[in-house]
Amino acid sequence: MRQPIKSVALAYSGGLDTSVAVAWLVEEYGAEVHCVAVDVGQGSQELEGLEERALSAGAASCRLIDARQEFVSEFVWPTLMSGAVYGRKYLLGTAMARPLIAREVIRAAAEVGADAVAHGCTGKGNDQVRFELTFAWFAPHLRVIAPWREWSIRGRADAERYALQRGVPLPPKKTSQYSRDRNAWHVSHEGGPLEDPSLAPDPDLFMLTADPETSPAQAEEIVIGFDSGRPCSLDGRPYSPLELLQRLNAVAGRHGIGRVDVIEDRIVGLKSRGIYETPGGTLLHTAHSELEQLVLDQNTLELKDELAPRYGRLVYEGRWWGTEREALDAFIRTTQSLVTGSVRLRLCRGNISVAGREARSGLYREEYATFEASDLYDHADASGFIRLKSLPYRIRGGNSAGASVPLRRSGTTGN
Repeated sequence: MRQPIKSVALAYSGGLDTSVAVAWLVEEYGAEVHCVAVDVGQGSQELEGLEERALSAGAASCRLIDARQEFVSEFVWPTLMSGAVYGRKYLLGTAMARPLIAREVIRAAAEVGADAVAHGCTGKGNDQVRFELTFAWFAPHLRVIAPWREWSIRGRADAERYALQRGVPLPPKKTSQYSRDRNAWHVSHEGGPLEDPSLAPDPDLFMLTADPETSPAQAEEIVIGFDSGRPCSLDGRPYSPLELLQRLNAVAGRHGIGRVDVIEDRIVGLKSRGIYETPGGTLLHTAHSELEQLVLDQNTLELKDELAPRYGRLVYEGRWWGTEREALDAFIRTTQSLVTGSVRLRLCRGNISVAGREARSGLYREEYATFEASDLYDHADASGFIRLKSLPYRIRGGNSAGASVPLRRSGTTGN
């Protein structure tokens, strides 16, 4: 037995790894294990029977925390407003959830007086970093135990053998060859045949989105409303953050929208492949970006676009807690104070097109933009503007006694 630990709070999913981890922590550390399961929208099938399985594995307690609304309003919406995307395509569904789950584990550890926290993440993946950075931020005094970095178990067969030898009830048999993570924002698919990046995913892999080729041929239009950057309504009707996202998932999924195939760079330096379904999130990213384009000036948009990848990497790497995100959020909140309005989207067979946008604070003005005669814009004003813009060109041209004009090659056209 290792150096004894009085009690440990374990991030518990109910799967094979964390079920075995309960028995392993009791056996190896003599610890009283308190399981913490956090509902971020996995669905009832995944959460059913969690407490019973945890107690049967040897846990002293198991608590299930419903954090779905909090997940959407405090983690998903801020990330959406930042415009963050990782690896050009990934909308950060798993990454956003981990800091919230880890924080709840710390809260539970404080309530039961635990002197350690634990998780079931492997030593190859991103989640170990995301969990442990949160643990370090909120409770640096607690010991962190990562069984996958300590035990001799090397795969599913080893874990099942360990469980059977110690009477740990196995979770329901996996009916899929894929490793999945699901929450209110998305579902990810990894492993199995997907580990060969040359292979297309099987049609039966997808859970949230219909096949675009067989989805309805008739387009559907919806209107998404925003209030200071936060999504707030669908077709003029207000909804809570969670219900709005659920409704958008349903309508986008029906039209086969939100599938991406990503080769991503893991935090530990490896590349991996993931298939992500983010139907409602894809609609929201499109609509939010279009509304910003209407209401924000060019320089502010450019600065925001520069910072979005940084925000995305911060979320992906689990650096949610800290002054960097707080500083970025302060900038984002300032920009979002203007992002109030609505965007009309047309959905059809995996595609989204923008059908219209409205905002009281929009910078677009028809009376300025029109090609018709207007007293608001004097065409002659452009002369001075162009003269100032062309000043460096005229100076350079004067210094070099005029730039040579490249001759057109024979046989080329003027297009």
